[in-house]
Amino acid sequence: MKLIPLAFLIIAGSTVPAYSLSSSSFCYSCTRTKKGRIKRSKTAIRDFKKTNPCPATGKTSGPCKGYVIDHVKPLKEGGADAPTNMQWQTEADAKAKDAVE
Repeated sequence: MKLIPLAFLIIAGSTVPAYSLSSSSFCYSCTRTKKGRIKRSKTAIRDFKKTNPCPATGKTSGPCKGYVIDHVKPLKEGGADAPTNMQWQTEADAKAKDAVE
């Protein structure tokens, strides 16, 4: 039996196992959190909420029960983390979309 060393990539200060990467589902240039997730801009989220009030409450800040902010073009596919690439999405629709992506 031949042993193959497990490779790791260092991305934005975090170690991510190379075997979990694929060109269709991983953004190599994205800034990452300590857990390896793509880092989201809090400023972009705040700016999105200011111009797009919560569909459930009409508020422009704070939580929006039953909704999440979704990127129209996913970050992992090169979508911008900007208000122009964001939309409100129901939690149920978000789960369905995540299952496909």
